[in-house]
Amino acid sequence: MNNKVFQIVVLAKQVPDTHNVGKDAMKEDGTINRAALPAIFNPDDLKALEMALACKDALKDIMTVKVSVITMGPTRSAEIIRESMFRGADNGFVVSDKRFAGSDTLATSYALSAAVKKLGQIDLVFSGRQAIDGDTAQVGPQIAEKLEIPQITYAETLEEISENHIIIKRRLDRGVETVKAGFPVLITVHGNANDCRPRHAKLLMINKKACSASEAIEGMETLWAKKPFLKIEEWNADDINPDFQRLGLNGSPTKVKSIENVVLTSKENKIINNSENEINELMKELIAAHII
Repeated sequence: MNNKVFQIVVLAKQVPDTHNVGKDAMKEDGTINRAALPAIFNPDDLKALEMALACKDALKDIMTVKVSVITMGPTRSAEIIRESMFRGADNGFVVSDKRFAGSDTLATSYALSAAVKKLGQIDLVFSGRQAIDGDTAQVGPQIAEKLEIPQITYAETLEEISENHIIIKRRLDRGVETVKAGFPVLITVHGNANDCRPRHAKLLMINKKACSASEAIEGMETLWAKKPFLKIEEWNADDINPDFQRLGLNGSPTKVKSIENVVLTSKENKIINNSENEINELMKELIAAHII
């Protein structure tokens, strides 16, 4: 077996459940009121985790593979690190600091790229194509640029991986494309990729007490000394050694000028026949009412 440790990083995000958006979902300054919404594992990031674990499965007989998960957000984001460990990830890191608050994609990608650099030499970085609380699909590619490594976007299927290269099928608007790349490389995973494997009962029992310092109860220091893999590391802004002017609102050129809550209510319905004229008339009505 090759003595090299193949390092894979998955960038994951805990996001508000957008199926439960209410009137208190936004703050007056235009940022998301995360406390008002239940939090879930971003769906595309779960698919990125699955592709990372599939790479680990494919390489484990020829080299040691380590899958680490990095999430940026409040300290409660450690929940998705545990969830990742239950499914096969080896460890995780929570990047959390009030100085990250209000970050747009540019500031977020800068902070995450600094966190990835802190881990040292990385072979593969995975992230979901986009997060459901922003839908920009910008953070992954921006991180690749800041790390100065190649990127493959819209990845749908892992076709092949060896110690020297990876082959990915990616989903495009007009078809698919098969791409081969060496390492290091960053890959953003499309929502059509394979669903993440379920929790593994054995891994759940092994990692169920994994927690961060913010969550620790009495006696955890002793347990961490015996089983260091159960400690979910927390990094603040100082730990990733950034340019502080590029963090949070100061590092975010995107500004929200105004917010308007739109509440859709059911008022009336209209039945149309399957005719081109009636469909055209309905489209005109919807456009006139500014519904579409």
